[in-house]
Amino acid sequence: MSTAQTKVLIAGAGPTGLTLALWLTRLGIPVRLFDKDAGPGETSRALAVQARTLEFHRQIGIVDDVIAAGVKIEQLTVHTPAGVAAKLPLADFGRGISPYPFAFALPQDIHERILIVHLERAGVQVERDTELVAFEDKGSSVVATLRKNGADEIVSAAYLAGCDGARSAVRHGLGIGFPGGTYEQAFYVADVDGRGDVTRNGMDTVISAYGFAIVMPVRQSGSLRLIGIVPKAHEADETITFEAIRADIERDTGVTIDKVNWFSTYRVHHRVADRFRVGRVFLAGDAGHIHSPAGGQGMNTGMGDAINLAWKLAAVVQGRADQRLLDSYEPERIAFARKLIDSTDQAFRVATSRSRLVGLFRRYLMPKILRVGLGTAFGSRRFFGLISQTRIQYRESAISSGKAGTIEGGDRLPYVPAANGDNFAPLRSLDWQVHVYGEANGEFRAMLASTGIPVHVFAWSDIAEAAGLQRDGAYLVRPDGHVALASPVQEAAAFQRYLAGLAIKPRLAERAPYRITGTMHSLA
Repeated sequence: MSTAQTKVLIAGAGPTGLTLALWLTRLGIPVRLFDKDAGPGETSRALAVQARTLEFHRQIGIVDDVIAAGVKIEQLTVHTPAGVAAKLPLADFGRGISPYPFAFALPQDIHERILIVHLERAGVQVERDTELVAFEDKGSSVVATLRKNGADEIVSAAYLAGCDGARSAVRHGLGIGFPGGTYEQAFYVADVDGRGDVTRNGMDTVISAYGFAIVMPVRQSGSLRLIGIVPKAHEADETITFEAIRADIERDTGVTIDKVNWFSTYRVHHRVADRFRVGRVFLAGDAGHIHSPAGGQGMNTGMGDAINLAWKLAAVVQGRADQRLLDSYEPERIAFARKLIDSTDQAFRVATSRSRLVGLFRRYLMPKILRVGLGTAFGSRRFFGLISQTRIQYRESAISSGKAGTIEGGDRLPYVPAANGDNFAPLRSLDWQVHVYGEANGEFRAMLASTGIPVHVFAWSDIAEAAGLQRDGAYLVRPDGHVALASPVQEAAAFQRYLAGLAIKPRLAERAPYRITGTMHSLA
């Protein structure tokens, strides 16, 4: 039996595992990534890619490839049996909130392949047909047994990450509970070539008293994704075939189907694991939480887990932070997963209930509410913030502190665009940094010099003020773009205490002596 070592062993090569591997690799951490399947997925599955995910992709330099492969969703059209009830623009509904203010669709299989290509360029190959047989946390390492083609290998890793889906072998191995339930309705999903009154580069939602259906583009080639509720008459069928419900699908979606590229039925679960971490073993993605597809949050949430975990693991493995930094992963991500379960559950039940009263609400009142609520700039921005994941915050986290303006420790750094750049550009360093909007005084810079944390100074602007930032305030920003410490005054001692408390050292310290950079960015 062969033996090997690595820093981080990752079970599962879906979007979550691939993202974790890519971020860790970018941060200089050796990884091994394996999956029990013979190859990446061949079907589109998850489709929505939220703005926050695109922001993360920008940080590691892959966002252009992702956007080039997908489709920007320009309009949401709401249909009822009486006709079109509302047309809601999505091409720019998050203007000023994110550099990616649009709705965006990219099939999961293509998304995975882009991540794989970038991993391979970095020298990491996914180990296929490889199964996790057993593992044990030894206190100073995790020893795992992997099996491929009948041969076993012992791998010793500093940490193990279970990104291996809803039936996670890692979660089962830890004995972690996965409470929740299953919705009563069965759903279909299909990728088809078809014809009909479909909004080009848009999403069509068909609402009736008895259910709903969604039509949206899948690939640039023009195929369509159809999602809906399996007719009640066929819910109990042992095998639900496409032909059995073709007439219902075509009636509900308004699409005449010429070719079926993929068809599947499923029941939706809503569950959150009791724990996301035990010792040196972590859960991320569907291994830790599964929920309704309402709002297209699932895949994006898993990738968000991966990024939250990646920079913390890298810092601890490289001796740039105290082990206590890892303690923040579970509370930050499990709190969001539970909140997401609650919100998507409510939306899902309204969208799928077979109650006659709820059905009448969907058919007559919901379109009017959407039209009024999202037909204004304020409503559009609120809707964007709700689904784009740009409003995720960790204010209750043990590593979040302070408030300056309306921005508190734990908030995502507000986006401040300008004609010649934006304040997200420095986040590409994947490193800790201090942001000042206005003027940074010399003493503040000088006292922070010993920490090695770069200071980025941005010219004050009306946009910065509108974003909630405080003029001449100072913000310590984490590698994932969330504010760790917000201070209304430039008090270097507070920043030094924070950094010392977690033994934070910047990545740049590995390449050069400590030095301060006082970059001035004009965002006027």
